[in-house]
Order: sequence, then C-alpha cells, then structure tokens
Amino acid sequence: MMITSETPVKFDRRKHKDDILLALYKNILKPRMIEEKMLLLLRQGKIAKWFSGIGQEAISVGVATALNTDEYILPMHRNLGVFTTRGIPLNRLFSQFQGKPGGFTQGRDRSFHFGTQEYKIVGMISHLGPQLGVADGIALANKIKNEQKVTAVFSGDGGASEGDFHESINTAAVWDLPVIFIIEANGYGLSTPSSEQFRCKSFADKAIGYGIEGISIDGNNVLKVYETIKNLAEDIRKNPRPVLVECVTFRMRGHEEASGTKYVPKELFDLWGRKDPVNNFEKFLINEGVLTDEIIENLRTEIKKEIDSGLEITFTETLPPPNTEKELSELYKPFNAQDSKPKNGNTTNLRLIDAISQGLKQAMEKHDNLVLMGQDIAEYGGVFKITEGFVEQFGKARVRNTPLCESAILGTGFGLSINGHKAMVEMQFADFVSEGITQIVNNLAKSHYRWGQHADVVVRMPTGAAVAAGPFHSQSNEAWFFKTPGLKIAYPAFPADAKGLLLTAFEDPNPIMFFEHKALYRSISEDVPNDYYTIPFGKANVVHSGAEATVVTYGLGVHWALEIVKQDNLDVEVIDLRTLAPLDTETIYNSIKKTGKAFVLHEDTLTGGIGGELSALITEHCFEYLDAPVMREGSLDTPVPMNADLELNFLPKERFKEKLMKLVSY
Repeated sequence: MMITSETPVKFDRRKHKDDILLALYKNILKPRMIEEKMLLLLRQGKIAKWFSGIGQEAISVGVATALNTDEYILPMHRNLGVFTTRGIPLNRLFSQFQGKPGGFTQGRDRSFHFGTQEYKIVGMISHLGPQLGVADGIALANKIKNEQKVTAVFSGDGGASEGDFHESINTAAVWDLPVIFIIEANGYGLSTPSSEQFRCKSFADKAIGYGIEGISIDGNNVLKVYETIKNLAEDIRKNPRPVLVECVTFRMRGHEEASGTKYVPKELFDLWGRKDPVNNFEKFLINEGVLTDEIIENLRTEIKKEIDSGLEITFTETLPPPNTEKELSELYKPFNAQDSKPKNGNTTNLRLIDAISQGLKQAMEKHDNLVLMGQDIAEYGGVFKITEGFVEQFGKARVRNTPLCESAILGTGFGLSINGHKAMVEMQFADFVSEGITQIVNNLAKSHYRWGQHADVVVRMPTGAAVAAGPFHSQSNEAWFFKTPGLKIAYPAFPADAKGLLLTAFEDPNPIMFFEHKALYRSISEDVPNDYYTIPFGKANVVHSGAEATVVTYGLGVHWALEIVKQDNLDVEVIDLRTLAPLDTETIYNSIKKTGKAFVLHEDTLTGGIGGELSALITEHCFEYLDAPVMREGSLDTPVPMNADLELNFLPKERFKEKLMKLVSY
C-alpha cells in the first residue's frame, strides 16, 4: 500500500516508561548516524557499495527491540537497525562492509549477506525470497522442542512477488509455525512500483488467502512497530501461529546508491520526508519531556565516538593474502567419516528399497533431532513406501507430510539445521528438485563457506529411467549438483552400500544429495548387515577385477557394466564410484595405470554429464599410461521418452557394449 497523501506519524505513549522510549530513540538514532557516515565514506571511495535504509529504520529497530535476544531475526538489505540493536560491535560490521577478515564472512561476501549464531541473526541471499523458508525451519525447531520462541523474517515489495513468499507462508500456515512475516512495503521493488507488482491494496490482504492474520501498520512509527511486534510475540509464544505484518514505509535513497532515484516523483520524497521516522520520534519525545537537547547531544557524541572507534579498527585491519588451502578446507564443516562395522555379523537379504528404509529408520533411532519431510511420507509412507510405519514409531512431529512447496521445505531443512536439528527432505521424484534449486545451490551449498553455518540436510532423490515413466519422472540430474561446490553427492548401486552411505550422510553435518535409482529399488537384493554401520564418502569400490580396460561408472551403469563384462567374459575392471562428491580419483587412476584403457559410463545425457569431467581428469593424470583414447557413453541428448522401446534406445547400454568391445580390442 503506497501512501500518497499527508498522514502524519501519530505516536501514543500509552504506559511506556522513559527507559524504553529512550532505548528506542537510541536504537533508531544509531543506524541513522551510521548511514550518514557510510554515505560520506562512499563518496570518498572508502566503501564500494551501500544499500540505504534511511526512512525505514523504525521497522528494523521496533522489531529487534521487541523480540528477545535469543529469538532469531532474518533481515534484508535495509535492516541495519536489526544488527545494531542486537549489539553487534561496529568494527565487525564495518569490516564486513569492507570485506575484511574482522567481519563475518572473511571477505567472501558483502554487506548484510551474513549470519551470526552469537546474535541470532540469519542474513539474506540476493534471491530475497528463500530466507522465508529458512525462517519456517527455525520456527519448526522451536515448536518441536516446545520452546516458546518467535522467529521474525523480513521481505520487501519485490521479494513478496516470488514463489518462495507463497510457499513459505503457506507452509507456516499449515504447520502453525510461530513466525512473524514482516513486509517492508516501501512502494517499490528496485524501480518497479507496487502497482506493477501486485493488485491487492495491502499486503495484509494476502494473509486472507493463507488463512492467517494480516496486519497493516505505520512502518515509520517506531513505537507502533515495537508495540505491535511485542504484543504479537507474547501471544504467539503461547499460541504458535504465523502472522503477516505489513509495515508501510518509504526508502529515501535508491535501491542502492548507484541506482539513483530518478524514477521516484519528487512529491513523494517531500511527503515522506515529513514522515521521517527519526525526526518525528525525536520531536515526540521532546514534547513528552523524555528528551532534552543535552540528552540528544550526549547520545550523538556517544554514538559518533563508537562509530569513529569502529572505523579506526577497521581501517587499520589488513587483508591477508589469498590462501588456496584455507579456501578449499573451509568449504565444508569438518567431518571425519568413519568406516564403522556392524556389531555382529547378522544379515538379511534386502532389496535396495528395503535397505534404504532400514537405514533411514536406524538414523531416526540414533539421531533424535532428525526430522523427515516430504510429500506423502507420513501415513501413506511415501510413493515408494520407504517410510511406511515411521509415523507410528517416531510421531508426526518428526515425520512430516509437506505441501507441494519444494523450495520452502528445502529452506525449512536449512532452518532446522541452523536451530540444532538434522533434516531429510525427500523429493518425490528427483525431477521435482528443480522447484527448489536456489535453496540447494545458493543456501545449503554456500552457507558454511560464507559464514560458517553448516547445513545438516540430506536431500533424498529417487532418480533415473528404465521404468517407462517419461520426461518428468526419469531424469538423471546429478550433474546439476556435481558442479556446485559445497554439496556432497552419493549414488549407491547396491543395497548394502545404500544403507551404509545413507547412515554416513546423516552423521555428516554438510548438505548431501542422495540419489536412489528407482529401477533398482525392487530389482536387486543382497545380504545387508542388520546392525548400524557407515561407509565413508569418497571411497569407490572395485566390483569386478580386470586387466584389459577400466570402466568407471555408478548407479544403474554399474549393473549394465557387470552384466556385459560377465556375459562376454571380458577381462575388464569395473569401478563403482558410490559417491560423486567427494570423488575417489585414487582408485580410478590406480586402475587405469594397471589396465591402460578407460571407459566412462553414466545414465545421464552425454553432453554436460559427469563423464566429460572424469574423462578430462583421466587424460590429465593418466595420459602416459593410456594405450587408447578415453571413451565415454551416456544417454541421448534428448528428454527421456516414455515408450519402452524409445527409452531403451535413449539409454546407453547397447551403445556402451559396442564401444567397450572396440576399446578392449584397440
């Protein structure tokens, strides 16, 4: 809702004592004075970029003052007041702005793109909307632990147009999560006015569609924001539920300083200039006898000293030289995977699907903070029945049916991890992961590298063709994630490996994509240890020894290779990678140095598949041992057809057999 007529900011002191009024004034004055200093430094070339919140400070300050310090806040670009009200030392903020090591991201990210567990703040990513789902996860953890806490998350006009906005509020509504969704309605998404963003008159009206409460307040009235959030928080702690709060405001600077403000009519600046949240609150407190010129001067002197002191520390801070080893080593949270053996030798012959179910159940028994989420996984047991009976054993709090909101649920997984839980998110089919790709490749994968926050999330991916399921239920999309630093990828081909790797995945605090081939679910079986055991990632398995050539493969490709090698009695070594990230290059290289010939096989389409990278690695590191060109085969570069004959032609099995024979006889 854009206000275009004169509506003065009206304060109502009610029963607020002087100390809270003074605290609010100091809290709102500090970010304004920092902003003024930052704009000066920007003109002097001492900082490179700035997203100004001038004109919107009342929202950040009112929210942060109203919540308890152990309650999480997820702010945006223009919420400097959240960080300062939470008491973050200014030198650390200034170092963050300048990309210096004293900040929160060691120069790996800028401005407010960071989080801090110490101050219970989870910063944004540039995609804006995904942090709403993360707030859901933090709130879900509080609800499961029966902690009476509220989570507050910010969005703006632009971000509220994204699918994540809908998904996250819908999920919070369905699950009655204690989240306050705060919309800073400043009239623009960068330069696009709200009239071109949505048709409703107020963001509060959108709450009706989700069956939740929606409130619209004056976002330039710090006292109103404080009262509203404080009262809501007190009620929500006792009666958990989401509430949408629209804070009507206006930004007096550009989206960022470089973008300017030519697209904004001058009369709007004049109108909102008279509604300035700092000046109006100051005048009100003077009239109330709470502020005097002396108090104002003393506060300004105190804050200026704090700013100057913080800048002095930051300006003298030196940038360390780049350290490649450090960069690579801090991509993941440290985890020492153990090859733990079962306590006894008892085994049961299990299909792949049963081994996964057993592993999942044993992980739930071992980790009482593990939460499973997915479409239809509760009473129905999932479309493949892997979690059948889990609700009866573990309860609905930990085994959760989800709305069709993949992005929000993946964000919820991250939020659970932030708040001390482990999470599993099941994609009903791996194909559907595209709905949540941003959460995986930008939030889960990058969070530890950026600000040291691990993402203890396992994404289970029923994958692959050979089941006549067509273009949208058959894709092999592991290559989408193989190129993304920060993710680990498992792709087992056998039941025992599937169970051991899955149990390792839940011990590992890093984000893991766990691929399970649907065609193997019920078609293969082997003896699987009954007890709990783990298999380290990054250790391939030689499943068939040979001397004339090496086939490097994974998933269904392992079974194709074994079938052909055994049928034709070939002296060929077959390597089952088991995990794609980390990749066991040592086993690959040692085998090829022995055989002198290499073939890379995968079910994914040939172009852009993992085989290209493996072929390059083999050529680079084993060239002098090769007696033939490195060969590879994958599926046709088309979508996966449904018709069984077309699908068979699409898959690489027959082409692989023909080329393997040529390689052996080369």
